[in-house]
Amino acid sequence: MRILVDINHPAHVHYFRNFSTIMISKGHEVVFVSRNKDIAHRLLNLYNIPFIDRGKGQDGKIGKLLYMLYADLKLLQISWKYEPDVYLNFLHPYPSQVANLLGKVSLVFSDTEHASLHHKLTLPFATKVYTPSCFRLDLGKKQVRFNSFMELAYLHPNFYTPNPDVLQLLSLQPNEKYVIMRFVSWAAAHDYGHTGMSLENKIKAVKQISQYARVLITSEGKLPRDLEQYRISIPFHKMHDAIYYSSLLFGESATMASEAAVLGTPSIFIDNDGRGYTDEEEIKYGIVSNFTESEADQQRAIEKAVEILRNDGSTKKYKNVRDRMIYECIDTTQFMVDEVLAYDKG
Repeated sequence: MRILVDINHPAHVHYFRNFSTIMISKGHEVVFVSRNKDIAHRLLNLYNIPFIDRGKGQDGKIGKLLYMLYADLKLLQISWKYEPDVYLNFLHPYPSQVANLLGKVSLVFSDTEHASLHHKLTLPFATKVYTPSCFRLDLGKKQVRFNSFMELAYLHPNFYTPNPDVLQLLSLQPNEKYVIMRFVSWAAAHDYGHTGMSLENKIKAVKQISQYARVLITSEGKLPRDLEQYRISIPFHKMHDAIYYSSLLFGESATMASEAAVLGTPSIFIDNDGRGYTDEEEIKYGIVSNFTESEADQQRAIEKAVEILRNDGSTKKYKNVRDRMIYECIDTTQFMVDEVLAYDKG
């Protein structure tokens, strides 16, 4: 069986890299196509995954529409050459549109409820769309829910073992507490209308958190001089290790908040829309604290961070939460493998 995996964001490399390894070991052929966004190509090269470049994409509504036409044509040309049986991707429309045109199977994963435009452009053409069981929306008869999180496709103990060497890279003293703060650019299609945390409150959060732990910042955009000194500088593929050993993750990234959760690190997530999976990680597991972008909630988020850091005995508690989560959730990668193999006609 030939499988085309299309990557539209660096996180998607993590979602599908272990799937690819397993399928190739079973004798199937996997072709990766990737948009050149942020570190996506660097990640693919890091994991020795050959791929076909489909360009950088464009900004703005008109630019994104033009890029969709370009990406569809590019994928159509690739499909004529490789003749995939199954198209696999995380929510974006191009692979499903091409698969539908060619009468092929399109399997799509999604966990982002407010990505309404991508849902509208993808679902009509997809064969199935897979969402975590906690997904807030009913997407109709094509939707298949699974009891897990996307982050457990690569941070499940079956695939991930934390490496303490990252502590030396961070120049940390033995047993030194530290917090990772994550700020995003709000440039994605589903981020229109968001402002995120104010600069004033970012500075306030850093000052207050610094009283209890060392602050390390990772940011998609530029930082003011007051905050630049805190920017993290380690190899990008070491970030999961850094999260694992940290005392808290604080910021605007849903993916990193959930990564922290499945690694047993408490996280604070600030976003007006929220996510079904971070809700689940708060309500069921108590390891994520969700806040909106309102001024009042930004203040509450800072207060919650201080509260968590004051509780010195919390580390073991949260690692126990991780153990419970692993026990109760399925291996997302194995679920992918089983679903794709159901379409194997060989």
